[in-house]
Amino acid sequence: MIGRMRERAVAACDGASKGNPGPAGWAWVLADASENPVRWEAGPLGRTTNNVAELTALERLLASTDPGVPLEVRMDSQYAMKAVTTWLPGWKRNGWKTAAGKPVANQELVVRIDELLDGRSVEFRYVPAHQVDGDRLNDFADRAASQAAVVQEAAGSGLGSPEPPPAPDVPAARGKAPRRASGAARKGGGSSARTIKAKFAGRCLCGRSYAAGEPIAKNDQGWGHPECRTVAAG
Repeated sequence: MIGRMRERAVAACDGASKGNPGPAGWAWVLADASENPVRWEAGPLGRTTNNVAELTALERLLASTDPGVPLEVRMDSQYAMKAVTTWLPGWKRNGWKTAAGKPVANQELVVRIDELLDGRSVEFRYVPAHQVDGDRLNDFADRAASQAAVVQEAAGSGLGSPEPPPAPDVPAARGKAPRRASGAARKGGGSSARTIKAKFAGRCLCGRSYAAGEPIAKNDQGWGHPECRTVAAG
């Protein structure tokens, strides 16, 4: 449990599912006063959905922290955040049924989270995922959850685990050497320069942002606008 000497604890939690549904994992990370990761935990979930992984990450975080210490929770899951901050009161009033009268999805986890939130001071903060120079705690939790999903093994500071590596499905991980580009790409990024549709909104190294669904391409330091890739690799 977190010591009661601190006025507020800052943490992040995240879930990952490789296929949705697919091999999944969860993770949470607790920060010190300078918002550096000091305590974390991650675990496997077998095969399940991303929503289950996200809710499990929050449930494990709440269960592992002192209810007497106000907590700020950073999340990149709109679903999990809205589930506990917007929809939960109505679901509870309706006997854990949605407005359409259907059973609430992942009800067992939602009920457990509701119990853990009872009487606590918890502030939820949404942070966008996979941003250049994004939230460090969210990035840490994202990497830890992704690793747990891939290897299906528990990890954490209490187990003496090293910091989680860059997620295998997240290109542009800082500090990771880029894969060697094809000859055409190295010469200026002709038609063979690979572009993909961005899964998430982000910011190119040129400073301009791109939206989810827009084409992006890899340059020497990450992902961004295809035209910027040509400049960076040229």
